[in-house]
Amino acid sequence: MRMNNPVKDTLRASGSAIGVFIPLPSPDVVEIVALAGFDFALLDAEHGRISPDDAYPMILAAEARDIPALVRVGENDRQVVLKYLDLGVSGVMIPQTNTPDLAREAVEAMRYAPAGLRGLAGGRTFNYGQGRPMSELVPAINDRVLSIVQFEHIDALPHLDALLATPGMDVFFVGPTDLHQSMGYGGQLGHPEVETVIQQVVDAARDCGVALGIVAPDAEQTNRRLRQGFQMIVANVPALLMRASREMLTAI
Repeated sequence: MRMNNPVKDTLRASGSAIGVFIPLPSPDVVEIVALAGFDFALLDAEHGRISPDDAYPMILAAEARDIPALVRVGENDRQVVLKYLDLGVSGVMIPQTNTPDLAREAVEAMRYAPAGLRGLAGGRTFNYGQGRPMSELVPAINDRVLSIVQFEHIDALPHLDALLATPGMDVFFVGPTDLHQSMGYGGQLGHPEVETVIQQVVDAARDCGVALGIVAPDAEQTNRRLRQGFQMIVANVPALLMRASREMLTAI
């Protein structure tokens, strides 16, 4: 298992990374998106049906095709996060982190002491005891894991500055779907007031040293978000498959 994380390196250098949510428990899909040229595979264990058992071969597939596998968990629970980290994921996204305390707990779950509270044991993460000593690997693994905290509820807006200042957070990820629902605009993605809040996040994040992430369904929206200041953009595998299928059938 490699110790570097090219997505984290790219974001640190102010570059951009484009990936996809994969809600299906399929190593084959991971390989396909890697071969297509995406920068990372984001296994969706919140809205998808991916368990740790499902994730393991998907992580191996990502490693075989030389892209990082990240995971979105369904809850801000240290033990849930640990299961995926010990399998070797290169980053974790945690939803509904609406307060500074929740954001801090999310990041602490991804880091070994003294930076966090991640449980420390041997196993795959430490090459089953056959690699470098634990004292060397702990800081390297801490630095490798990409910590992603989600902003997806209007209740988090009053805490915006404190959330962006969360120690150890790498990516502040806007979830427009849940955000617009929390604002009372369910079904109105792109509502001007929702876009105003998203722009507030962009403005607040300038010069704070944290990369911004967001979902985008297509190339047009991806390019718009990149121009807006987002660095990490995530599409969705079922939506990409559906669009390509419809385009083909329409053209026949």
